[in-house]
Amino acid sequence: MNLPIVISDLVKAQNNFDSASYVNCFNETAVVFDEGKTHKGKKEIKNWIGKAQKVYQVTMKPLEYSETKQILDAEISGNFSGSPLVLSYQFELQDGRIQSLKIG
Repeated sequence: MNLPIVISDLVKAQNNFDSASYVNCFNETAVVFDEGKTHKGKKEIKNWIGKAQKVYQVTMKPLEYSETKQILDAEISGNFSGSPLVLSYQFELQDGRIQSLKIG
């Protein structure tokens, strides 16, 4: 599967529980929408992913990527009820980084 480099980097950072590398995939003004909450800017995104990694220990396995829609379907596994699940990650990329990410 051919993923944009920044999305491959994001998956790798997620699977290594590396919040610093994860947040480096985003622009300074990026926004993440997850579980009904909005996280704006790198500081909030780093806090969100750091806490989520500690609590849920989620790993991602990419299943399918639509280049035209910039949507990644991935199986996530971790320390949460219902694991594993398949979620869609809708990206907006800008200048080689993630500007927006909607998880659902």
